[in-house]
Amino acid sequence: MVLAVLSAVLLVAVAVFHLFLFLGFPLGAYSYGGRYEGALPQDKRWLSLVSMMVLILFAIVMILHVRGAAYTTWVLWVITIFMGLNTLGNLFSKSRKERLVMTPLTAVLFVSCLVILLSS
Repeated sequence: MVLAVLSAVLLVAVAVFHLFLFLGFPLGAYSYGGRYEGALPQDKRWLSLVSMMVLILFAIVMILHVRGAAYTTWVLWVITIFMGLNTLGNLFSKSRKERLVMTPLTAVLFVSCLVILLSS
């Protein structure tokens, strides 16, 4: 349960990061392969808003899963796969900032999802 709560908190933290991207904060080097050094262009900001909502949904599913909610196991597998692919994308990003910050973050989320799945 503790790991799920910590993972949900990390997911919400990344969601807040995407909210900041949506609002135009100059954090583009930490996302989208580092293609945008400052603020994201308008069309990419909307993608960050969608990402924020998806990450919050992921956090909710994580908590519901460890509380025994039915039909969350397959969703948690989808989240785990998503975090694994996200980690690979961050690892091979051209942006040094994205590799140094986002790769460990998504790797921790991937491993924690896997641990939660395998222990439930």
